[in-house]
Amino acid sequence: MSTGKKLAYKPVGMVSGVLAGAVSGAIVRKVWSAAAGEDETPDALRLDHSFAEVVLAAALQGAIFAATSTAVNRLGALGFRRATGVWPGD
Repeated sequence: MSTGKKLAYKPVGMVSGVLAGAVSGAIVRKVWSAAAGEDETPDALRLDHSFAEVVLAAALQGAIFAATSTAVNRLGALGFRRATGVWPGD
């Protein structure tokens, strides 16, 4: 892919990253609320949650963010290809 087309995709990739963060945060809050009955995941420095809860919450956040980020980035790349006829990854 030419340098110009790579540059054209950069804003799409950045917006995808921000969108993925927002979407994954909302999903994590819903999942954690259903699982633990709390609105927010526990922070590592909170004493009122066990070590296992804190690590589980972090693993959940990481997994959901990775899956959401991949899905949003893939959709962005598909949209870019539809708009330009060029796949941004190759």
